[in-house]
Formats: sequence, structure tokens, C-alpha cells
Amino acid sequence: MIKSTGEEMHSWAKFLWPISRSITGQGVRDTLAYLKKLLPDLTIKEVSSGAQVFDWVVPNEWNIREAYVSDDQGNRIIDFQINNLHIMGYSEPVDKWMELEELDKHLYSLPEQPDAIPYVTSYYKRQWGFCLTHHQRQSLNSKRYHVVIDSDLSPGVLNYAELLIPGNCDKEVFLSTYVCHPSMANNELSGPVVTTALAQWIKSKESRRYTYRIVFIPETIGSIVYLSKNLENLKKKVIAGYNITCIGDEMCYSFLPSRDGNTLSDKAALHALKYIDSNFKQYTWLDRGSDERQYCAPGVDLPISTIMRSKYGEYPEYHTSLDNLSLVTPNGLEGGFNAIKNTIEIIENNVNPMVNIYCEPQLGKRKLYPLISKKGVDEKTRTMMDFISYCDGSNTLLEIADKIDKPFMEIKNIMDKLVQHNLIDTNLE
Repeated sequence: MIKSTGEEMHSWAKFLWPISRSITGQGVRDTLAYLKKLLPDLTIKEVSSGAQVFDWVVPNEWNIREAYVSDDQGNRIIDFQINNLHIMGYSEPVDKWMELEELDKHLYSLPEQPDAIPYVTSYYKRQWGFCLTHHQRQSLNSKRYHVVIDSDLSPGVLNYAELLIPGNCDKEVFLSTYVCHPSMANNELSGPVVTTALAQWIKSKESRRYTYRIVFIPETIGSIVYLSKNLENLKKKVIAGYNITCIGDEMCYSFLPSRDGNTLSDKAALHALKYIDSNFKQYTWLDRGSDERQYCAPGVDLPISTIMRSKYGEYPEYHTSLDNLSLVTPNGLEGGFNAIKNTIEIIENNVNPMVNIYCEPQLGKRKLYPLISKKGVDEKTRTMMDFISYCDGSNTLLEIADKIDKPFMEIKNIMDKLVQHNLIDTNLE
């Protein structure tokens, strides 16, 4: 039995789920290696710790093998092997006995979500910590605890990956997702697996108008690294793009605009979502929080927006162990995939149609006008005539679809018929 796109993506997420990822380290390399099996042309790159990237410095590489807290009877009460969220990301090595009072200073829990393990990191300040459910924390009663963190923080590399899929022109659509969170499903794995499926679909197309640049990076520091190496080329070539994250649950659809708010990326996304779910949640630039912060920063000014299911920070499971593979479903992933796929199809087909005769064309002799008037047919004819009325070469297909309040692909199908009858010319540049 052939898997659906959603089932296939969910199976990838299951494989990647147990890998302990951070902004650097073996977990990132293992994740990128798996994605390369799905995308053989993916190029894995690295930049050394200590490299200056704009105002930032690439941090030391962090790798972890084991981390636990045991009581004075040797019982492990917190264990990284059971859930990799139990360790604070980038914790330095520790091996010591301590009283509960001292240990408690290094513990993180959520009283308001007592059954959830929080996700906590400290990338740029050396310290250590453990995360646990609040119920676990309240149950601690031993006098002394053995704390062990077997980790390395030393010069190494930051890894990221890039895929370039050439099109008929060198103008680019840019897709970016991140691979730096441990076992969380919507706010991590949904982004890479949907982006991988999109890359496979884009590559399978017989013809592509645009070139596609697709990157898998650590959040924030990764996008800054990538921009530091590619900014001028991106500014010249990128005409649209999306930051892909939180795209796998079934709760809602969401949209976060670029800083400009009026780019092709924004317009295409808003149009696509309108016909997928008219009740989608629309946020503003002031609600930003992911890599769009870097791509749309002053002086960078790339046309990058974000299509999501439940937006990061807006659903209760966010940044906790409750963000799991039950929250992210095959249907949720497939819905997210289709939302971005529809948007890309709009961008690919957004031509400037121009009618090549004066006044209204005689549609009847071309069998494009009904000879018998009846309900339903008149509406289709009216849509065709409304479309033609805006085909002056100055309006894009997307602009016309918005003006006459019809789905983009419906209007494209009408345009294709008119092109076949030599009534419309299109400008692909």
C-alpha cells in the first residue's frame, strides 16, 4: 500500500525523533545525513567555531553522551536517555554530589503544566541544568543527589545544508527551515520533513520557472551564518520565499508576513490560505520570532514570510515534551505541505496576461461562450469576461484573481484556454 505524502513525512519524523539536536554537534550531522538520503543532491557544509558572522561569533560545538541525576540509593530520577529534553541544551560537563538545595538552583519545570518537560537552552553562557515535570520536581526528597553530565564544549563546527534546484531563470524562491531542536514535533521536525517533501515535489516537476534555494540550518545563528556568506547573491536573486516551521498539527493555519508586508511572498500566501481556510490566523510583523527576523532585517530585506499551522509560542504544547508525534499528524503535515505547495504554484504561474485584440473577443465562435443560457454557466462566463477585462499587461494573474475574488488556479485554467485560442499573451519575465 502506497503511503500518502502525510504518512511518508510522518515516518521521516519518527526516524528523526530520538536524535538529540542542538545548534551544533553530532545530532545535527545525523539529521542532515538522513535528509541527504531523501535528497541526494543536498550539500552539507560547515563553518568553524569562532568564526565572526556579522555581530555574532559561531559558538563552540556541543556534544552530549549521557546526563542523569540519581538519588543516594542509585536510582536515576532524571535521565537524558529517557527523554533528551531532560538536559538543558549546551550544559557543560558535571560529575558531583550535592544537596537538594544546590541541585534545585539548576532545575527547570512548569508549575502551570505539571506533566510537561520544558525545553531550555543556554547557548552563549556556560552553565548546566536539568528539565523535568513539575510533578517530578515536587517528589524530590532525598538529601543528596549525584549529578552527571557527560558532554563536550570545545572548538568544532556548525553544520548546515543547502540544495539548489535550477529553473528556467536564475531568479530564486528561497525556502528555509531549521534542524536544531531535540525531540519536539511541531516546533522542529514538521519543518524539515515538509521542506524535504516540497523539495522532492519541486525536483519532480518537468519544468520550473524559477530556481529554488532550500536550506536546513540551526535557527538564528544558522540563518546569520548563511546570510553572512550569501547575502549579496540572495538580494539580487530572491523574489519570494518562506521560513518553514510549525507546519504539522491540525489545529489551525497561520500566517506571519514579511517586514515589508506587501511582497509577492505575502500576497501569494494570503491568497492560498484564503481558499484553504478562510478562518486562518493572521499575525503581524510584531509577532515575529523565528528566522524571518534575520531574513527581513534592515539591510537584508529579503521577501520572506511564514505559513504555519499553529504558530510558535501560540499553542500550549510549544517548547515542551507535549509537542510530540501525536500532536503532529499525517493529515496535519499534508495540510501544511499543500498550503506551501499551493503558494509555490501561484508564484510559478504568476504571469502578466494581456488580451491581444481590441474590445471583447467573440467567444461564441470559439465555443467559449454558452449557446444556451442556464444557471451556473452564466457565472463561469462572467468570471471569464471579468478576467479578460483586467488583462492589460499591467496586472499579474494573482492580482486579477484577487480583484475578481476567485481562486488563482481557477483563473489560471481560464487563462490557459484563452491562450490556446490566441486571445491572451503572457509575459513570463
